[in-house]
Amino acid sequence: VQAAFFWFRVVLSAAVLGFSLAVTLEGLFTGNTKMWEGVSNTVAVILFFLLMSVVGLLEGMQIAFFAVAKLKKSERGRAPFALKTCELLFRGDGHNLPGFMIGRQLCVVSCFFIIARVTSLNVEPGNGNNIFGVSDAAQTFFNMGFLGAVITTILGSITWQLVASAFPLAFLSNPLVYVFLRICLFLEATGIASGAWVLAALHKRVAGFQRDEVYIGTAEEREAKDLGDQKEVEHALAKLPGFTTMPEALAKLMSQDPSVKEFVRSMSANNIDVGDLNLQNEEQV
Repeated sequence: VQAAFFWFRVVLSAAVLGFSLAVTLEGLFTGNTKMWEGVSNTVAVILFFLLMSVVGLLEGMQIAFFAVAKLKKSERGRAPFALKTCELLFRGDGHNLPGFMIGRQLCVVSCFFIIARVTSLNVEPGNGNNIFGVSDAAQTFFNMGFLGAVITTILGSITWQLVASAFPLAFLSNPLVYVFLRICLFLEATGIASGAWVLAALHKRVAGFQRDEVYIGTAEEREAKDLGDQKEVEHALAKLPGFTTMPEALAKLMSQDPSVKEFVRSMSANNIDVGDLNLQNEEQV
């Protein structure tokens, strides 16, 4: 039942997207959008797909950047442009990542300024020029811009985000990612939206935010910590009577719960046999 409901939603969404594209493209080819006068219908269609791709790329970059932010440097792949992108993004004190977020937003807003005109229909109901001959009420609904919102949400945002979240390193291997990272950093450097830094700093001070590394450490520190715990656990269990190899479940529990680790240590120090411990527990029950 769940699978059937899932595919029903998929088909419904695809149908809505297809219908929205058909209506919007019909408006573009017939010149019935709010695109500026003097821009030909062909150019409007090209701008529509080009800017949608740019917005989608920027949306995917945001997801991919945060996905690789927690990876060790050695885990960021070997693709030349992926390495160049990561080197630029995480250079210095790490301000390029939030700087990209500011520049990205400026770029997205600029693109949507044009996309909004391209996807907004401008058909006067009642004049017999309705798209696909729909009723005046339906044409009024089309003119509200909801169909354009559906297109930009699915084609210009979510689709790219899903791909970038599943394949972040492959996504970063695209040379255009590096190019648009440079563009976004340039837009941020213009200072148009630098007030965001001040407001973010105030928010941080009021809320008492700290970087994730303060709580969980860097990727390298977490790896070193895990390796240290593993060796310590193995050392303790090597002296524990009744165990010849380290049970994986117990090792995981010891790494998560310090009290369990201390209990195992005490058993090892006191040379308590596991069988005797189980017998004592049964007698208590």
